[in-house]
Amino acid sequence: MTIHFYINQIFLSAAKMFYPKYQDVSGPFCYTEATVDRFYKIKGAGRMNNLEILTKALEYMEQHLEEDIRTEDIARICYCSKSTLEKLFRFVNHISVRDYLIRRRMTKAARLLTECPESSILDVALKFGYSSHEAFTRAFRQIWNCSPSEYRMRSRGSELFPRLYTPSELGDVYMNNRKNFDISELYDLFQSRKNCYFVCCDIQNLIPINEISYKAGDLAILESLHRMEAAAGEDDIVFRIGGDEFAMLTASQEEEYARKILLDILEHNGEPIEYEGERIPLHLYGTVFRSGGERSVRCSELFSGLQSALLDARK
Repeated sequence: MTIHFYINQIFLSAAKMFYPKYQDVSGPFCYTEATVDRFYKIKGAGRMNNLEILTKALEYMEQHLEEDIRTEDIARICYCSKSTLEKLFRFVNHISVRDYLIRRRMTKAARLLTECPESSILDVALKFGYSSHEAFTRAFRQIWNCSPSEYRMRSRGSELFPRLYTPSELGDVYMNNRKNFDISELYDLFQSRKNCYFVCCDIQNLIPINEISYKAGDLAILESLHRMEAAAGEDDIVFRIGGDEFAMLTASQEEEYARKILLDILEHNGEPIEYEGERIPLHLYGTVFRSGGERSVRCSELFSGLQSALLDARK
């Protein structure tokens, strides 16, 4: 396989996570070789250096989310200019470095709000580099569409924007399974629930919603998460697996339990989200899935299974 194939798959993975508009209803979107060549020709690095820059940038950001880092700092660590980093990052992920940092910080902050009820909102704000309750609340509301205090009362701490992952080595296992972000934090839980069912959901026709506004698309994705959380049992875990795709790992080995949850979610189909006075109907489709049985499965294998289950449900 050519290097163009491998880079093509990286683009698919990244864009699917942060730019759902490119998920064509007829199948996954695909860059042409001309587009891949544009990636290589971005001034500032050679062919493989561009991949290394993206990998190093993502790793550095994840390790320093609680620090006051700027794009210039990340570029210096990656031995490239700020403009080169911004061009590469936006070209692949369709999001700026700054916006990605905000999304990751607010996702981590949301988890901390639910897992550490003894911490004040100001404590959480300071931990992620915000000097005031007000500044933190503005950033939090931008992502979660509610205040930190409202979130703490009603939400479960699911990851709305998981870590984006770009491999430093290109291998068939990664590419064939289209693993587009790191779900290894949940690996121990996956292993302890080998026989338990997953509930997977995806948004029907997100592209027209994004055409109204990408903010409207973000609200649709957030509402999808809320619907899954509302239907989940106390020990069920909801996590994001794609641009507009979510999975719920239940604590049950009974298929009937998983199907009841799916029906509860789908009962809300047609209920609208509101964006700037416009009511936009939201529909999900979904399926139930069990992976591996008694045997252990790798994260990449599990991810592929979840994606394939949703693809079959779409058909």
